[in-house]
Amino acid sequence: MNRISLTLMLAVTMAASIGCTSKNYVRQQTTPLINKTNELDDLTAKNSKDVKDVDQRAQSGIQAVQARAVEVDQKALAAGSEAEKAQLSANNATQRVDVLTNAVVNLDNYRPVVETAVHFGFNKDNLTKDAREAIDQLAASVATTKGYIITVEGATDSVGGAEYNYDLSQRRANAVIQYLAAEKNVPGYKIYLIGLGKDKPVETNKTADGRAKNRRVEIRLMTNTGAGTTPTDKPSNQTPTASANPPSL
Repeated sequence: MNRISLTLMLAVTMAASIGCTSKNYVRQQTTPLINKTNELDDLTAKNSKDVKDVDQRAQSGIQAVQARAVEVDQKALAAGSEAEKAQLSANNATQRVDVLTNAVVNLDNYRPVVETAVHFGFNKDNLTKDAREAIDQLAASVATTKGYIITVEGATDSVGGAEYNYDLSQRRANAVIQYLAAEKNVPGYKIYLIGLGKDKPVETNKTADGRAKNRRVEIRLMTNTGAGTTPTDKPSNQTPTASANPPSL
C-alpha cells in the first residue's frame, strides 16, 4: 500500500514538474516574439508619424510656392498695367502737343482784343461770382468784334499728378465755355479750348499765393481783322461746324 502511494506521489510530482517545465519553455520562446512584435508596432507608429510630418511639410512647401507664384503673377500684372498707363500718358502728351501746335499755327493771323483771367479754389472747377463778372466784361466786346475767336486756356498749380491736373484744367476751361455758350450765346466753333495742366505757371508754385494765381483760366477775345488780313467771321484755316464741342487738348 505504501509502495503504491509513493508511486502515485512520484507520478504526480513528475507530471507537475513536466507541466511547469513546459510552461516556462513556452514563455521563454514566446516572450521575445511578443517583445519584437511590440517593437515593430512602435516602429510602425513612429514611421506613420514621420510620414505625416513629411507630408505636412511638403504640403506647406507646395502652398508656399503656389502663394509665391500668385504674388509674382500679380506683380507682373501690376507692372504690365503701369507700363500701359505710362504708354497711354506718353501718347496723350504727344496728342496734346500736336493739337496745341495746330492751334498755335491757326492763331497766327489773330490779335488779342480783350483778355482776362479767372481764378479757382484748390481742386475746384466752378466759377465764382468774380469769375462770372470778368467773363461778362470780356463778352461785352464780342458783339462789336468782327472775325473773332475766343481762346480758353485752363491751368492748375503743381499739386497732384500730371494727368489729374490736365483733366482739372480742362474742367475749368469747360466751365468758362459753358458759361459763354449758355449765358453769352457764343457759338462752340468760335472757341479754342486748351488744357495746359501745370505746364504753364504764371507764378511760382512754392508759395500759397503763387499757387492760387496758377489755378486759373485765361480767356482772350481775338480778331483776324488786323493789317494785311481780310475781315471774316470764321477763324483762319478753320472750317466751322455745328458741334458744341470746340477743339481741345
